[in-house]
Amino acid sequence: MHIVFFGDQHLESLGGAQVSMRLQRRYLERAGHVVTVVAPKMHLEHTADAGYLDLPSMSITPDREYSMAWPGRRTDRFLDRAFTHRPPVDVVHVQADFWGAFIGHRFAHRHGIPVVHTMHNRVDVGMAAVTPLHRPALAVLNLWRRRAMRGIGRPVGGSDGWAFLRGIAQGSSAVTAPSGHFARRLEEHGVFERVDVVWNGIDDELLAKTLAARDSNAATGARRPRFVWLGRMSPEKRLLPFLEAVVESRVDAEVEVIGGGGQLRAAEKIARGHDGIRFAGRLPYAETLARIAAADAVVQTSIGFETQGMTPFEAATLGTPTVVSDPDIAGELHRGLWAVPDASVSALAETLQRAASDIADGTAPTPDPDVAAAFRQSSRTAAMIEIYERVLAER
Repeated sequence: MHIVFFGDQHLESLGGAQVSMRLQRRYLERAGHVVTVVAPKMHLEHTADAGYLDLPSMSITPDREYSMAWPGRRTDRFLDRAFTHRPPVDVVHVQADFWGAFIGHRFAHRHGIPVVHTMHNRVDVGMAAVTPLHRPALAVLNLWRRRAMRGIGRPVGGSDGWAFLRGIAQGSSAVTAPSGHFARRLEEHGVFERVDVVWNGIDDELLAKTLAARDSNAATGARRPRFVWLGRMSPEKRLLPFLEAVVESRVDAEVEVIGGGGQLRAAEKIARGHDGIRFAGRLPYAETLARIAAADAVVQTSIGFETQGMTPFEAATLGTPTVVSDPDIAGELHRGLWAVPDASVSALAETLQRAASDIADGTAPTPDPDVAAAFRQSSRTAAMIEIYERVLAER
């Protein structure tokens, strides 16, 4: 099969969806399939790759990490010309929520190609986290969606986040979600009748290497508990409340923050003068996994935003328990966690104290081995290939 991924951002940019799509591509190619990735051209240097089809784009962030391609006739013509030099496309796999989704569905609709659409984003929660004007912003997004996807599927009215997701699912032969809790919400809000659950996974080989390195480098003797927080430094990830909780808790632990973003200065200000908080910046994926494996606990602080929440699942696969703020993620992990009872800083501080105490006493919870087994990318790719084959057979 020739599968074409459509993304909102270039796969060499920072982000969980990008990491997942790079991994999916590698395992699909190992299985003998051809994968082309269509996304906006990135305005930072990166390694050239014949599998990337870069769309004309404009940079949309000061650090030039992220960019945008405009969905319209000019982009349509660019794509159609580019695909005359590539093999015929069997399946379009949209893994985008905004312009990438519009562009991908337009392409599939023009050429009569079936679409599998993976929903990555709780658009309503994400918008509410970054702007007080989220309602008018969502109304504008829905207007844009109706214009960009005119003639694809049935018309979808409404101006909220669920209307937006219902609209971008139009024309899909299958819709997938990276967690059971997000799939249920999509079905309950009428986004798609039956949503397939396919978790984002972790590279089998990298997992084996990380675990082997962890076991060979295991520290002995007494030491302070080690917590790791990682992700994009933006409001919906709730880094600042986490650091406030660390300070309030006075927990005797080493705290490592991995990632970058617009809240770095505010985070450094909160952490100033507090012994034990270290900012590691952005790290390569393999190094990030090594830090998770070496930690005593990972801390996940976003609430309601994550459609899966890769970090706690990566931690569980590596045998590391998690302090979990989101009850949906806690329910999906089953065990191997400390659940934060509410969204307050004080509740998070108390949970950090409890986790540090359990770690020091040797009574930290153990992650569910079934979660670890189901999170391997080989099994996730096999599940997605079944969906591709199903939509082609239905076609």
